Amino acid sequence: MQTATPARHHSTWQGPAAAGLAVLLWALVPLLAGLAETLPPLRLACLALLGGALATLPMARRRARTPTLDGASWWLVHLGMPLLIVGAVGACFAALRLAPVAEAALITYTWPLLFLLAGEWLTRRRLRPATLGGSALAFAGAALLVAPEALAGGLSGAWGGYLLALLTALCWALYSLACGHPGLGLRHRLPRLLLIASLLTGAASLALEGRIAPPDPRALLAAAALGLGPYGLAMLAWEHALQDPRGRRLGHLAHGVPVLATLFLVMAGMTTADWRLPLAAMLVMAGSLAANR
Repeated sequence: MQTATPARHHSTWQGPAAAGLAVLLWALVPLLAGLAETLPPLRLACLALLGGALATLPMARRRARTPTLDGASWWLVHLGMPLLIVGAVGACFAALRLAPVAEAALITYTWPLLFLLAGEWLTRRRLRPATLGGSALAFAGAALLVAPEALAGGLSGAWGGYLLALLTALCWALYSLACGHPGLGLRHRLPRLLLIASLLTGAASLALEGRIAPPDPRALLAAAALGLGPYGLAMLAWEHALQDPRGRRLGHLAHGVPVLATLFLVMAGMTTADWRLPLAAMLVMAGSLAANR
């Protein structure tokens, strides 16, 4: 909610419920992306973002007032934010194709930690020892998964997927920082931003992936589900949670996404949980919690 009307009252559960909904829907991204594997990554991103634009349109129009933007802010919102969304979604789908799904998902969902680090630096101009120690612990969990593949394959193979997963995390962290700025009014503009991002990824898909055969029904349904859930309802819910007075604390719920995502993948039979995967997930969770103390 990007308004400057403090008189509006919220029940105590609205913020946590919104954050919890976003976390649950985001955890479904690797599973749904796997079901749409016949679509190239950029084409899948284009369809998912188009679905997100359509899904968020009715809810975003419920708020009448939208903050006015000056020249620099207008370009930041209407070009910078769609580019961040393109980077986050397109890189995510590409990472899930190039690297093992569970490992790429875990690296992608280190973005709440990056969000915490950037937010603390911007507000305090320093990082607390607890933040640094927790961050090191969480990144050690990600390294536990990445290091064996990197040492075995050098800069080829899955390593490119891991780098794209890290790019996804950076883009989502920057997007979340922007969501906390009340003067940008991202909630009201979200359908437009998603539509711009969809057009950008569509153009990139035509240029880089060329024309493809019509996708099968399962891939289309998975793309529609991605648009409705993770890139539609979840983005509105997340922006709403960050505007809650306890927004920063609620943002920490996103640290549970990699664990839920891994659980969904294992339940669907799309990955097998060897000893490194649960240990890495626990390290990421423990590090994130330690950084938030």
